[in-house]
This record gives sequence, structure tokens and C-alpha cells, in this order.
Amino acid sequence: MISLAEYTPIHVCQFMDFFNAKGILNKQRTVWIDYDKGISIILVSYGHSFAVLNGHGLTFENYPLFNYIGVFLYGFRMPLFFIISGLLVANGLQQKGLKGYLKNRLSTILYPLLVWGIIETSIKIFSSIDTFSLKDIGTSYLNLLIDPRKSGVFWYLNALFSIGTLYAVIRVSFKASVWLQLLLGIVMFSLSAYLRLNGVSLGFINDILGYYVFFAIGDCSSKLLLSEKGRNQFTSAKFYLPILVLFLITQYYCSKIILGVESSGLAHMERKLPFIFLIQALVGCTLSISLSFMLQKYRWLPSLRIVGFHSLFIYCMQIVVMNFTRIFLMGIIGVQNVPLIFMLTWILGILVPMLVYVLAMHWGMWWLFSFKKPSIKDPAEKIALAA
Repeated sequence: MISLAEYTPIHVCQFMDFFNAKGILNKQRTVWIDYDKGISIILVSYGHSFAVLNGHGLTFENYPLFNYIGVFLYGFRMPLFFIISGLLVANGLQQKGLKGYLKNRLSTILYPLLVWGIIETSIKIFSSIDTFSLKDIGTSYLNLLIDPRKSGVFWYLNALFSIGTLYAVIRVSFKASVWLQLLLGIVMFSLSAYLRLNGVSLGFINDILGYYVFFAIGDCSSKLLLSEKGRNQFTSAKFYLPILVLFLITQYYCSKIILGVESSGLAHMERKLPFIFLIQALVGCTLSISLSFMLQKYRWLPSLRIVGFHSLFIYCMQIVVMNFTRIFLMGIIGVQNVPLIFMLTWILGILVPMLVYVLAMHWGMWWLFSFKKPSIKDPAEKIALAA
């Protein structure tokens, strides 16, 4: 037995060995990015757990803290994924060229969007088959591409693929500098703000306009964030502490607005106060990146890296897993403890997709995550790196 005094973070990773922990931690990867993805997907999972349970036979009225935490940590978690993806676009284009980069995104982002989007949509249709007409069924599948917000969480993969593709084509074909791309992103964000404020929906185009700027910010800051200078700057107390204070003030202010009587819901800042949302997102992303650098520096919580490595696959499967968890806990075994149901749904919504991914790769079912069979010995590493 390991005493508390002998405990180290490595023992946590030993628990995670089933998820190829040793292989992941020993790979030559940008460590802080895995940490950052881990932070982001855990926060996203928290929000998804709350959304899946709230209003489905479960009420959080007696547990307002659950809602407040979700609101407080909401504003920056998705922009962070776009910034991270933008960080890597230059290296991706340099290594693969435009054609290879686009083919890679098609295989590792659009393909799993279609596979898992079709699976989730089919489950929704068959579970409520009496309420769906043939037209509704066709539209439900088509919305994965043209209006993914209506299909649920898959708007993110749609936007990530579309923005990365558009950004790369403009960067290479028109020789656009990172600063010109940033300016374009600001213009697009402003147009997105105008459309949102006026209630105009253009399907997936709304998300391209709204999140392109974050992808551009990632590309603009890549030289700093991927350098020794950036690591030293972001782990400095002179940098971290002011950002932490600014983060707490910003999130408190935005949370108060979202929870106010005039709020239109969790995405109120993004819809009604888009430029305040932009500030909120950038402050939150900066703090998360700084924290990730610190975790890398002191080698804390290595299991968080393993979660980050699997973030895309967790995202693809999560809602299906959480819904089945809800049905099992509440409908089959009759669990009634709200905090317990929430925590189990949250945790299993992270661990079960990781387990499914590992087993799928072990059994040669790589086609669930990529249309091209990996050509190296460790197919899991190949696909996860691409993602």
C-alpha cells in the first residue's frame, strides 16, 4: 500500500495505464497543450453533464452551486480549443503542405463529426420515432453540415473543420500574413455580432464568423506560446497573479449578467454582449494557458494530459454516453441522489469515451475515428496527434 507521504502524481498515471498512459506521457508532444485540452474538455464535460440532467427528471433547484459553477466557467472553454488549433496551423502546413493539411482535417475532424453525429442523431430519432416525419429525419442528418447548432454539440467540429480549412486556404493561396488574418477575424467577429444582435441565423456560417478570430489569435501567438520565452513569461507570478485577479473579476461580472432576470440563457454574453464575451474569452483562455504552462513546469497532474490527449474522442461520444448513464442511474437502478448522479455522469462522460477509443483502436476499429488507416505501429497516437 502507498502511504500519503510516498504518493506521487506518477501513481495516478499507473491507474491510467489502461489508457496508454506511459505511451502518451513518453511521446514527444507539446506538453502544455495536452494539459490545456484536458482542462477544456473537463469544463465542457461539466456543462454537458448539467445540460443532459437538468430538465430530464432531475432538478437542481436545491443545488444552485452546480449551476453557478457551470456559468462561472463557461465563457472561455470553447474559444480555447480554436486558439489551440490555430497555434498548430503553421507547423501543420509546413510539414504536410496545403493539400496534406486539408486532407488531414477531412479525415480527423469532418469524418468523426459525420460518424458520431450520425450515431447520435440516429439514437435520437429511434428513441422518438413517433414524432419524426421522413422530412424531419432527413433534415436532422443534413443539419450536421448546414446548421449544426440544431444537431447539438457537433457545431464545434463543424466550425473547427470549416475555419481551419478556410484559414489555411487564405494563408497559402493568398499569402495572407497572420496580422491580415487577425484583422479578417475581427471583421468577421463584428459581422457575427451584428447578425446575433439582430437574430439572423446563417447556419454554420454564424460559427465561422464568430470563432475565426480565435483561430487567428492562436496563429498570431504561436511563436510566443511555443517558445521557451513564452513558457517563462506565462509561469511568472508577475504575469499569473494579475491575470487570475482579472479572470475572477471578469467571470463574476459576466456570471451576474447571465444569471440576471433579463438573461437569455447561458450563451447570453455571446448573443447579446459579444464584445464583452470576446474579452471574457481571451482573459479566460490566457489564464488557462498560464495554468497549463505551470502544470508542465512542475509536472503536476499528469493524468490531465492523458485526458487532453483524448479530448476530441471524448467530445464525439460524450452526449450519447451521458444520456445512457442518466437512463441507467435514474431509470434502471433508481438512484435519486442528485450530486451523486451529476458526478457519475460527469466522470463517466469522460472515462467511458476514452475506454471506447482504446478498445476500438485495439480491435482495429480505427475507422470510427478516421477514414484513413494509420500507417504507424501506434494508430492511437497517429490519429490523436492529427486531432
